[in-house]
Amino acid sequence: MNAFLFLADRWIEWGWFGVILAGLDAVAVVRAVLRGHGVTSTLAWLFAILAFPGLGATVYLLLANPSVGRTVRKKIAASTRRHRRRELEQKEPGSVPRLAESLTGVPTTQGNCVELLVEDETAFARIEDELRSARQSIRAEYYIVRNDDTGHRFLELLAARARAGVSVHLLYDAVGSVGLDTARLGAIRAAGGRAEPFLPMNPFRRRWSVHLRNHRKLIIVDGAIVFTGGMNVGDEYSGRSKRKGAQHFRDSHLRIEGPAARYFAEIFAEDWKFAVGEQLDDSSPEALDSPRSGTAEVCPLPSGPDQEWNTSALTYFAGITGARKNCFLTTPYFVPDEPTLTALVTAAKAGVDVRLLLPERCDVPLVAAAARSFYRELLRGGVRIFEYRPSMLHAKTMSVDDRWGIVSSANVDMRSFRLNFELGALVNDEKFTAELSARFLGELADSQEITLAHLARLGLGARLTQGAARLLAPLL
Repeated sequence: MNAFLFLADRWIEWGWFGVILAGLDAVAVVRAVLRGHGVTSTLAWLFAILAFPGLGATVYLLLANPSVGRTVRKKIAASTRRHRRRELEQKEPGSVPRLAESLTGVPTTQGNCVELLVEDETAFARIEDELRSARQSIRAEYYIVRNDDTGHRFLELLAARARAGVSVHLLYDAVGSVGLDTARLGAIRAAGGRAEPFLPMNPFRRRWSVHLRNHRKLIIVDGAIVFTGGMNVGDEYSGRSKRKGAQHFRDSHLRIEGPAARYFAEIFAEDWKFAVGEQLDDSSPEALDSPRSGTAEVCPLPSGPDQEWNTSALTYFAGITGARKNCFLTTPYFVPDEPTLTALVTAAKAGVDVRLLLPERCDVPLVAAAARSFYRELLRGGVRIFEYRPSMLHAKTMSVDDRWGIVSSANVDMRSFRLNFELGALVNDEKFTAELSARFLGELADSQEITLAHLARLGLGARLTQGAARLLAPLL
């Protein structure tokens, strides 16, 4: 109450300007309370709004609550999915695949070939080869397409295939791909292809947003071959920056061939409809009848603020709590919510081998500091933590009990669990999961295990920095 009286006095003292600030703050406070995105996050924003009159409210309205409700309703209305829900009773009660189907309405398909792409240069060579071989269609959406050698090659390939008569559609995030080469985009359009931004940063448009970003990474070639995972399009992802002596990313990606492609195509069509307002019919029944030479069961994992229950958050949670032998989790940005934090400690206390692999040198220092603020309670709970040293670790993967695994665009942080449109794949296949787990264990050789003894040697400055970053965790 004293805080409100103090602010009221300041508003009166500032005259009409104070009245305007009071109105702005009041709107922000009401929207923060009504948004209902968790007590911790709400209290953090209320503190910022009241502590910095006008400024806190402006930042909140621009960043934390960018017309989420209206955007959600429009995205739901734009949905073009015609998923035929399978009988969930076929799935084992309590299983993660059953949960994923229930949350997304996207069915699991069997008989897919799934390849884990772990070497950046190899991954991009495979992607470029498939793009060159496209005969009918290319559908691509990315959070980041850089204005560098890798980005140029990618856009030039799309333009070349469009000139060859291939139907090309590119959806790029307006914030993540800021600075994208407009001349090369123009070449795609001039060749008959389409290249459109996702939620452009223009407040005069009917729909715009700062925070609701399309963080998905997806390519579908001829409706049959899918690439998805953590890799954006840029030199740091393709390995070219490594050859130049610059920062490079260690990442994970998937190549999927088989019936699952149909449902990834429908996800793209929904995103295109939402962003551009045009209907794409990429639901090819023939994809379900394609040769099922693989052994993998695949369920696409789209998630975003259009979901009442976020698929990424609940799938990670269910995977951790459902583990019986081991749970290996890799993420570059680790800012867990309370349920995830509790799940990790609970599993470790129950005797599950729970290990986290995070980057030693994160490209976002504030997030790295926030992540390290969670180390002490995780270590005390029995979770083992490793920091990868050779380069920036950008992979987002989880393997559970050598039975199934996830490769995704979603980080274990508030942004991926609440604001971003994310996409991953849940793969139920022992051979694939064994490979994913083996890769995780192999990277531990290039990592440093963090212990409580390490934390005891931290100086006061580091502890204060991490503590301050922890306070911002609900906003990251």
